[in-house]
Amino acid sequence: MAKDLLLEIGLEEVPARFVRGAMEQLKEKTEKWLTESRLTFKEVEAFATPRRLTVIVKDLADKQEDISEEVKGPSRKIAYDENGAWSKPALGFARSQSVDPDSLFIREVANVEYIFAKKSSLGVETVSLLPEALPALVTSLTFPKNMRWGNYELRYVRPIRWLVALHGTEVVPFEITDVATGNVTRGHRFLGTETVVEEPSVYVERLLAQQVIVDVEQRKAAILTGIQSLAAEKDWDIAIKDDLLEEVLFLVETPTVLSGSFDPSFLEIPQEVLITSMREHQRYFPVFDKSGRLLPHFVTVRNGDQVSLDVVSRGNEKVLRARLSDAKFFYEEDKKLVINDALAKLENIVYHEELGSIGDKVRRIRIVADRIAQQLRLDEANLADVSRIADICKFDLVSQMVYEFPELQGIMGEDYARKAGERESVARGINEHYSPRNAGDRPAASLVGAIVGIADKLDTIAGCFSIGIIPTGSQDPYALRRQAAGIVSTLLTHELDITLTDLFQIALEVHGARGLKREAYDIIKDMQEFFALRIKNVLSEQSIRYDVVDAVLGAGAQDVRRTVLRAHALQAVSTESSKAEFRPAVEAFNRVCNLAAKSDSKQVDVKLFADDAENQLYVAWQNAHGEFLNASAQADMTAVLAALSSLSGPVAAFFEAVMVMADDEAIKRNRLAVLTLIADDVKQFADFSKLSG
Repeated sequence: MAKDLLLEIGLEEVPARFVRGAMEQLKEKTEKWLTESRLTFKEVEAFATPRRLTVIVKDLADKQEDISEEVKGPSRKIAYDENGAWSKPALGFARSQSVDPDSLFIREVANVEYIFAKKSSLGVETVSLLPEALPALVTSLTFPKNMRWGNYELRYVRPIRWLVALHGTEVVPFEITDVATGNVTRGHRFLGTETVVEEPSVYVERLLAQQVIVDVEQRKAAILTGIQSLAAEKDWDIAIKDDLLEEVLFLVETPTVLSGSFDPSFLEIPQEVLITSMREHQRYFPVFDKSGRLLPHFVTVRNGDQVSLDVVSRGNEKVLRARLSDAKFFYEEDKKLVINDALAKLENIVYHEELGSIGDKVRRIRIVADRIAQQLRLDEANLADVSRIADICKFDLVSQMVYEFPELQGIMGEDYARKAGERESVARGINEHYSPRNAGDRPAASLVGAIVGIADKLDTIAGCFSIGIIPTGSQDPYALRRQAAGIVSTLLTHELDITLTDLFQIALEVHGARGLKREAYDIIKDMQEFFALRIKNVLSEQSIRYDVVDAVLGAGAQDVRRTVLRAHALQAVSTESSKAEFRPAVEAFNRVCNLAAKSDSKQVDVKLFADDAENQLYVAWQNAHGEFLNASAQADMTAVLAALSSLSGPVAAFFEAVMVMADDEAIKRNRLAVLTLIADDVKQFADFSKLSG
């Protein structure tokens, strides 16, 4: 008879950012072990709070499934020796399968006879597997940071304080760091007590009685309901940021939503400062009116019940008052900051020991930004804005506010620059050049801010690659992947007519002034591969098929915008409804490219055409090539593909009429030259051999 299995790991409070990952990992490892152990089950449910990680396996089978399988061994011709006895290969096979050689038998597979071994194994009872498997499961969990406690060798996210392991109503016996399993769990640290869990099915109910909502989604719903009720009651707009909600979710076991207020005089500080202070330091949700104006109130979530909420609110208000007083002081002091004085201080801040100070970085940003702006042919006013933004884009790094709240860099720069009398476009560009700041953020809205942002990110990537700092695996301490993705999204958003190679060369020329540790060719090659992966991610996010992505990237990705347009154009003709119609063109392109690889000439002599099909193909290419160039210049990749596809018929007729590899060397070279001209155009669009189906 199937029974439920409960495993709860009771811990000291785990950092909120680790909890969800640990919960999901425990569930995945449990499911994997059950599957590998041939134990059937209905489902695995996962639960978590700051103090516990739990899985419940529903309807776990009482024993493993029996297995009976036939394993193929060597062929019969090598399974016997000259005396008709089993050969060494056959005996080795029997030994590897743990069967008696006399039990081996012969079976024919695809007209060849092989020896087979039949293996049978009776399933073991589940109850006998659990005492060894569950502790291994617990200790196999990995975390971003671990610790040791007492004299124990185990390294874990936090000390284990209790363990619950129940198979049905029976305790599964084992110990970890002298903590023995039982059927007693612990409720809320202050509002609950220990409670007995008679069987897995009552686990959630027993903890609920002890003021613990162990179901993550139920706890999240309680938080959201509380916030929405408060918003409706007060006529507020409460900003719920997903990452803050996620953190709060794993800080509490019994959530109770409450509000508080602060002195309206603090609203004189830029609202970004107040919001950051509330969110990042206090885990509060800021409150706005219906027009989006920040109000002198906040919302927070208590890990407890409704008792004495007014006292809790006053305590939170007192803490926030101190935080905002500090912020106000920093802001008032920063308003005295002179931009030129701030820039001088950047010379004393090390950016990287091999790449100089932040002052050095700013000078590089200025040169790179100016060159990009010139290549894009900006007018004088925009050129001036780009230069000024680049010159002062980092001055707020020496402000007290940014020192206290690093996430406000750029935001404070915009405010301080505006107060210092800088042009509005310049002040805004200082903030915008950091965009996009994360995966969900948008690129800079203004062109001048976008150009300086590209220059800043490009300088970081080129500088790191030039000294051998290249992200590998999950290691990316300088967030180079995010910065490259930011450049790609900015190029796409503003449809900038500049290639990645142009950008790389500009940046490396600037870095070359200090001397490069690596060859420029190798750096550019690594950067091209690095950015190709970012573009691949963009295309995947836009639901472009993997084979279309590979085909388009196979033709290069120097022009980011045109690469994305090529992918969409190719996907449009590669759908199930149009694939059959487009297949002849793909076959023609692939055959042309394969043969063109054997040519070393593009010189075509029409006098050597021996068949009308040759002339027709050459004329068709001339017409298509003109359309190809015109459409490419207009970035109309659908028209480019249409121009190439128009050659499908003439190519087919050409191959039907002539033998390309003719005996006459001159005719052969001439025919290959025609195909080479076509292949050059085709290979600029995609590597069609990578398309599937």
